[in-house]
Amino acid sequence: MRTISVAHSPDADDIFMYYAIKFGWVSPKDAKFTNVAADIETLNQATLKGEYDICAISFALYPFVKDDYALLKTAVSFGDGYGPKLIKRLGTKLKKNFTVALSGEYTTNALLFKIFYPKARVKYMNFLEIEDAVINGDVDAGVLIHESILTYSDKLEVEKEMWDIWQELAGKDLPLPLGGMCIRRSLPLAHAINYENTLIRAVEVGNKNKKLLSDMLIERDLIRVDAKTLDKYLDLYANADSVNLSPLQLKALDKLFELGYKHGFYENTLKSKEFMIPSEYEELRAN
Repeated sequence: MRTISVAHSPDADDIFMYYAIKFGWVSPKDAKFTNVAADIETLNQATLKGEYDICAISFALYPFVKDDYALLKTAVSFGDGYGPKLIKRLGTKLKKNFTVALSGEYTTNALLFKIFYPKARVKYMNFLEIEDAVINGDVDAGVLIHESILTYSDKLEVEKEMWDIWQELAGKDLPLPLGGMCIRRSLPLAHAINYENTLIRAVEVGNKNKKLLSDMLIERDLIRVDAKTLDKYLDLYANADSVNLSPLQLKALDKLFELGYKHGFYENTLKSKEFMIPSEYEELRAN
C-alpha cells in the first residue's frame, strides 16, 4: 500500500476539509494518507522544494511550481464579499510608505497587497504574530488571514478589505482566489485521479456532516476558535463552493495569474484549467 503525504494548514477550514479522511470516514483506494499541518507560507516554501505529494498552497504560489505540481480542483478557499483584512491601530493614519506585516512572500494576499501598495515596506512573519505586531507598534499595519479576520482586537480597525482591493484590480463579480491544493506530477495519473477523488469525497462528506465533524474537532481541541466562530468561519471558507472548482472560480484564478504577470511577478500568465488533472482519463481508461 502506497503512503501519500498530505500537508495542510492548521486553520479551521483546512482541518475541516481534511478530517473526514483523518477520522476514517473516507479512504483512498490502495493507499494511505499521512498528514502534517503547518502555516501556509511554510507549506508554500515546502512545495517549492517538492517536499509533499499533496499540499495546500496559496494560489499565488502556483505559477512558481506549475512544472512539478498540478492543481487540484477541490478543497479550495475563495472569498465572496469578504477575505483577508488590512488592519491598523485604531485612530491612526497610514503614510504611503507604511510598514506592513504580511503572512508570507508567496501568499495571495501578499501578491495583491504589493500590486496595490507598491510603496509600502513589507515585513514577513507568521500569521499568528501579525495582530500583536500591529498593536505593539512593530509595524504600522498588517494583513490578517484565517480566523483572525473574525477575532481581532478592538484596539485595531480595518484600513482596507482585501476583497475591495481584489474588486478594484480584477473587476466586479469575480470571487477572490485565496488557496487550494496541488499534487505532485510524478505520481501515476490513475493514482492522482484516485487521490483527488478521495479529497473531493472528504470535502463533500464534511459539508454534509458539518455539525458532527465540527463538534468532533472542538472536542479534540483541534481548532483555535470556539464553536460559534468556527461555524461562521466555515460558512465563509469551507462550504459547497469548496468541493469542486466552478467555471467562475477558474475565471477568477486566471485573472489572478494575469494580474501577477501584468505587474511583473510572473514570467508568463497561465490558464488554470490547463494545469489540472485530466480526470476524463479515468472514463477513457474504463472504456
